[in-house]
Amino acid sequence: MVTGAQPNGWTDERVELLKKLWMEGLSASQIAGELGEGVTRNAVIGKVHRLKLSARAKPTNTTPRARPAPRQAPRRPSGPSISAGVSTMAAAAKPRPQVMQRPQVMGATALAMSPQMDTELYVAPASQELFIPEDKRLSLLQLNEHTCKWPIGDPLSKDFYFCGQHSLQTGPYCDFHSRRAYHQLDKKKR
Repeated sequence: MVTGAQPNGWTDERVELLKKLWMEGLSASQIAGELGEGVTRNAVIGKVHRLKLSARAKPTNTTPRARPAPRQAPRRPSGPSISAGVSTMAAAAKPRPQVMQRPQVMGATALAMSPQMDTELYVAPASQELFIPEDKRLSLLQLNEHTCKWPIGDPLSKDFYFCGQHSLQTGPYCDFHSRRAYHQLDKKKR
């Protein structure tokens, strides 16, 4: 697919000019501008790589850039100005709101703990667990569509089991465990 103007090809004269400009330290864009006739920066870079030219010489204008001096923040007068038409008595009587200074912070602080944050952990109230006799306790392989699938205990321990009571038609748990799983929030808390 051909788009735009194409160069007439890399003639020996153009290749020699490319090598000369490259060794002088010109950039690929500058060389493309010198060659003209539709030669792009990418064409120059590609030709340089195919010719296996060494790294460019340092550009001749290696003078460091002059950086502007940092600007000083404008200073406000520390006291009330009489020339502004404000009497010193009126200014002294009016309390100024205090502006809190933010502490200087470096880096990402989205998850940083601040001293104002409360670090108390919420502990759920202990609730009475339904007692399941040992002969009614079920393992994972003993569960079916009519048994309560509420897990009890730590799954990595030998004492882990499922409730096994008769489950409701509306869900996987018995009446007791359904109330624990699907409790209603008070209307006041919504």
